[in-house]
Amino acid sequence: MNTKTIHLRALEPQDLPVLEQIENDTTYWKYSNQTEPFSLHLLQQYINQQQQDIFEVKQKRFVIADEQKNALGFVDLFDFEPLHRRLGVGLFVRAEFRNKGVGKQALGLLNRYAEKQLNIKSMYANIAIENTPSIRLFESLGYRKVGHKKDWNFYDGIFHDEFLYQKQLS
Repeated sequence: MNTKTIHLRALEPQDLPVLEQIENDTTYWKYSNQTEPFSLHLLQQYINQQQQDIFEVKQKRFVIADEQKNALGFVDLFDFEPLHRRLGVGLFVRAEFRNKGVGKQALGLLNRYAEKQLNIKSMYANIAIENTPSIRLFESLGYRKVGHKKDWNFYDGIFHDEFLYQKQLS
């Protein structure tokens, strides 16, 4: 899966430092429902388990990489339901690569992969109400707001709403 500037690839051992930096940055925990850091050992096991089939474990993570295979971010597939032909998607672009089209290219590649390789009909994303860059990105690729979850997540001392976005693939 690739375009001229980026491609999606499997997690590899050399991604461990970037994965550890992102997963253990408390700034992002509120969006991933994480409450404690991950050990290097646990993250290494996670990388090793990525070779498992998505049909078996119902989830998969890809690295968003440039032509030199540098990790620009990650995309996650979760709640994979082959019978119902749907899955959830999460996207994270490292701060230094944001606002450069990386997320849009990656999500476009992921949409094509889900449709062609996994036979997916419907994809969805849960997006915090205040995450306007993600909202704009998903809307620009045809995702539509189909739900509003009131007081859904608790962080920063208060409850926050979350939107449910969905896209029907052809």
